[in-house]
Amino acid sequence: MNKLEQAFTLFDNYNKLSPERVTWNGEVFPSEYFYALKLYDWVNKLEPDAPEALLLASRSQHIGRWEIARKSYPDGRVGYLKWRSDLARFHAQKSSELLLEAGFDETVIDRVKQIILKQRIKADKDVQTMENALCLVFLEFQFDDLIQKLSEEKMIDILQKTWGKMSLPGQEAALAIQYSEEGSALLKKALNAG
Repeated sequence: MNKLEQAFTLFDNYNKLSPERVTWNGEVFPSEYFYALKLYDWVNKLEPDAPEALLLASRSQHIGRWEIARKSYPDGRVGYLKWRSDLARFHAQKSSELLLEAGFDETVIDRVKQIILKQRIKADKDVQTMENALCLVFLEFQFDDLIQKLSEEKMIDILQKTWGKMSLPGQEAALAIQYSEEGSALLKKALNAG
């Protein structure tokens, strides 16, 4: 097993500890493991020659996400942003530990951390590819569930913000996703209103 495969195994085994489950096409997965695989798939679709650090970051972007619960932070936007910021640092640290265990050097580890922390997002092609892929995972696998929980106004706001985070390749890929009838209508409203 090479270092890349070893790192993937370490990341995947860790994410399989996720207590939440996702059912997709009749199969049940630990949620963070499932989303890591789908993020990796989207990165590969968007960037077939993706550098090693981007591939590593895609499999560890949200590693151990369940370990810092949203409910342990105050309600509202400030609490949400603090939770997201603390989570990003946690993911970067945890991925660093596992990359070190897999035998990667500090140069690769630092690059993976930059991608996970989304540093220089609009100026760094790999970071933007990761952001595109994150948005596409949301749109393909989480969007329809969220429609059931939030108002149309809130969903349109979320869709407009999601669209704004993506560069053109991400937006083009998003338009090619097969949405539910309700999801497709909401996306049209969001884009027309934006």
